Amino acid sequence: MAMGAQAAETIRTDVLFEAREACYKARDAFYACLEKESDKKPTEIASVGLLYPVECKNPRTRYVNLCRPTWVKHFDRQYCAKKKVKRLLDDNDSRRGPVPLPYKSTN
Repeated sequence: MAMGAQAAETIRTDVLFEAREACYKARDAFYACLEKESDKKPTEIASVGLLYPVECKNPRTRYVNLCRPTWVKHFDRQYCAKKKVKRLLDDNDSRRGPVPLPYKSTN
């Protein structure tokens, strides 16, 4: 019972408003750096296979230090998914055409 009471009293400071705001600002600064330095060759590897240029190393370090690791991975996945969709939509019709269905149509 003492263990349950102790767990209830523990406050996770990394999810409080100020910490979340700091995390979001660091995240936005890192992704702004990625967009700004998009013409440079990415040489650093982040989570989920995200590549970024060395010029964004300091914003990335700040981002990783201020955000929970699960949040960093989640935000990186979101960013990669959005970039993939944008790349597919902006791809000059080279990938357009009929969508293959995984089953045969009965019509």
